[in-house]
Amino acid sequence: MSKPQRQPLPFNIIPLEDEVQNKIARDFAGNPNGLVSCNHWGFKLSATVTEQEVEDMFNHPLDPRDVWVVTPPKCGTTWTQEMVWLIANDLDYEGAKTPITSPFRWSFMEFKAVLDKGFVAKLRTQGVIPNGPAAASDPNRPSPRFVKSHLPFSLNNPRLLDTCKVVYVARNPKDVCVSLYHHMRLLRLHDFMGSLKLFMEYFMEGNIVESGTIEHIIEAWNLRHHPNLCFLFYEDMKKDLIAQIRKVSKFLGKDYSDEQVDKLAEHLHFDNFKKNPWVNYEYMKALGLMYPDRGSFIRKGKVGDWKNHFTPEMTEKFDKWMEEKMKGTDLVFIEDLDEQD
Repeated sequence: MSKPQRQPLPFNIIPLEDEVQNKIARDFAGNPNGLVSCNHWGFKLSATVTEQEVEDMFNHPLDPRDVWVVTPPKCGTTWTQEMVWLIANDLDYEGAKTPITSPFRWSFMEFKAVLDKGFVAKLRTQGVIPNGPAAASDPNRPSPRFVKSHLPFSLNNPRLLDTCKVVYVARNPKDVCVSLYHHMRLLRLHDFMGSLKLFMEYFMEGNIVESGTIEHIIEAWNLRHHPNLCFLFYEDMKKDLIAQIRKVSKFLGKDYSDEQVDKLAEHLHFDNFKKNPWVNYEYMKALGLMYPDRGSFIRKGKVGDWKNHFTPEMTEKFDKWMEEKMKGTDLVFIEDLDEQD
């Protein structure tokens, strides 16, 4: 069987304006060189990424046995990874007792493109990352592989949906913004040093690594009827996790009993998930890559938490921005739930 022909990247890699780069370097210590725009609507990666690296990701090798989870950042990615891996691997809870970033479990497709190479080298020199975190992608690993990607479909391999099963998760942008703010304050690899109000401005401008969220989701929403795409909403997982487990199981060709589904739902219940060291990136904490006084990787997981953070003025500004971004789409976000697990 011949290898598929390598395809050229259809986009130019464009650095941001100097003024914007200087602001990013000032407010994100982990991005001292700023960001670059990588597709037609301005998806951002580290300014130290090379066009060759983006083209390699665009041509990432595919196998029909592989399963992907694709999401914008902070949309329940890790939660979904654990669910998908266990469903696909016949509920192997013992096998899940290894870090979710281990080669045996998941690879992070664009890991090297997200981080500033100079900043990572500095941390290595300091002994903080002796061998680099174990989340990088290994496209040569034998299939079946489990691949996580925050890249939008326009930057992933264009044959992805025609070749592999993909589970996609969307989340309301207000909660994404708050969760991403805490995430980028927690991790030294990003090290955001400003207020939530300032972060919201970066979020709306799309000047955060791996943004913008709404364009990413709309792109996937328009593909939601593809037979190899299982489109989920984070809010539906919080409202009725059992129903979403059954949906994903059917999508992956698995049939589990009520008792098995209940057990998986209990394993994935947020209170239990937050205490699970294999999904909570404990190795990063041990390496000193997280600020110990700023929480943990798995934080709250609540729908509507944005209400505890946004001022009325911030809400009004964000709503106007969202209304403009959502023109022409029938996509609707749920911003709160009366009841959730």
